[in-house]
Amino acid sequence: MRSSALWRLKPYLRPHYGRLVLMTVVAGAGLGAATLVPLVVKALIDGPVARGERSGIWLLALAALGLGLFESVAAFLRRYTSGNLAIGLETSLRSDLYAHLQRQPVAFHDGWQSGQLLSRALTDVKVIRRFFGFGLVFLVVNLFTFAVVLVLMVRLEPLLAGITALSAVPLLALSRRFEREYLAVSRQVQDRHGDLATLVEESALGIRVIKAFGRRRLMGRRFGDQARLLYESSIRQVRLRARFWALIDMIPNLTMAAVLLFGGLAVGRGALSLGGLVAFVALLVLLVWPIESLGEILAMAEEATSAAERVFEVLDTEPGIRDRPGAVVLAEARGRIRFEGVGFSYGSGAPVLRGIDLDLAPGETLALVGMTGAGKTTLASLVPRLQDVSEGRVTLDGHDVRDLTLASLRSHVGMAFEDPILFSASVRENLLLGAPHAGDDDIEAALATAQAGFVHRLPWGLHTRVGEQGLSLSGGQRQRLALARALVTRPRVLVLDDPLSALDVHTEALVERGLRRELEGITTLLVVHRPSTLALADRVAFLQDGRIAAVGTHSELLERVPAYRDVLSREVEELAS
Repeated sequence: MRSSALWRLKPYLRPHYGRLVLMTVVAGAGLGAATLVPLVVKALIDGPVARGERSGIWLLALAALGLGLFESVAAFLRRYTSGNLAIGLETSLRSDLYAHLQRQPVAFHDGWQSGQLLSRALTDVKVIRRFFGFGLVFLVVNLFTFAVVLVLMVRLEPLLAGITALSAVPLLALSRRFEREYLAVSRQVQDRHGDLATLVEESALGIRVIKAFGRRRLMGRRFGDQARLLYESSIRQVRLRARFWALIDMIPNLTMAAVLLFGGLAVGRGALSLGGLVAFVALLVLLVWPIESLGEILAMAEEATSAAERVFEVLDTEPGIRDRPGAVVLAEARGRIRFEGVGFSYGSGAPVLRGIDLDLAPGETLALVGMTGAGKTTLASLVPRLQDVSEGRVTLDGHDVRDLTLASLRSHVGMAFEDPILFSASVRENLLLGAPHAGDDDIEAALATAQAGFVHRLPWGLHTRVGEQGLSLSGGQRQRLALARALVTRPRVLVLDDPLSALDVHTEALVERGLRRELEGITTLLVVHRPSTLALADRVAFLQDGRIAAVGTHSELLERVPAYRDVLSREVEELAS
């Protein structure tokens, strides 16, 4: 069995070593009681039964009953302990995986299908728990059972014990072949579970688009194709297990036939007592379950190995954006932002930004204007380190943002995006996401600035749940709530990525009026697509092909930069259309 991935789970088992020891002791005690019962049967048949002594029969029957009750109590304790161990391991592993996903940068999540991550965090972790809660326990118990029972068999009749031991040879051969084939198909099944989860999630999130374009049948076919691939892999998995179990089930039956044949001959020769033969057969029956369960245990082990490999594929991915060694905490910020020779590219692709030099004074609002794809959003994302520069540096109050702890940097930076994400929680919980200790006055002030007073007209006001991704609200309502969420944090630096694009002209004017008051003293980087939003800016930086083509006031750029006028005129035409 390829156990390297399972072995790496050792740190998650370490806190449960006490339970492991207790489980082993209890399992051993239960096994001892189970194996003593056949010996009691032998003593009963060869003793009181053979001599017709009724008093001895009652005594040995009570002994067998006591051993059976003891085994039942041991089985309960073993299952209870193993269940606690498995659930504890599952909880720790899933918590670590979730925390690791939260540490990963945006680029990591852009490169992974969400369904694949979901299947790893839910299905794969559950598969691992099932193996450690059941498969591993019975693997150990069954190995002990086989060893102990074989020793007792040797003491009873060496020849029959040898016949029983020989049954292990085909078991080992079949097991090795099964492991090789089953691991590959298990990985395929788990990967296709992730693909199907991705498709279902995308269909749920995009249900409005699907219905709007009448593509229900198309998405149904895609789902059917993906589900068929999963079905075919799962059937292959079932076929392998069924074939293996059928062969495994033959072995104890053939062994039993051989034992009865040679044991009966031994009793006939007087080499073995009748009680000894009955005891030997009873011991052999104890081996039937370990042998028959071997297929299930091996299947669990291979599935858990594959699941652990998939989980560690994520855990082994080091976050590309994290605290540097020696990163410092910035307790207070004035809000001076500088871009010094900044360049950026996604992976090995062509540079998106080149030689960016900008200086934002504390409290200044700088608008970024340019054609689609000019790098505006990318430049804005460098301030809170949603992306890291490829060249140069970005500083906050003279500190390279990479030398600050992420927590302290982001505590000073608020953000609102063009495509806002709200969580399946109450309006209040969404607003307090970045400032959990903000008071009611802070919330009301932010709502007023963002013209988001509509929340008080919702069925339960601030306690109304907005639904997954806030889709129960309109686009403009989501944008205003996202803007209010950024303002509640009272940041020293505010990054606004075209946060008013979904608002009507009247509401936009009201929001801009409130923002003009709110932005006093806050350094603001404003990504602009709508010319009307430029009224908020002190200066404008015009981006062209990833470079700063010009910097100045809106009036200055209109007068001396023809390309700037062209971009704004196109934006006006797009809005008019």
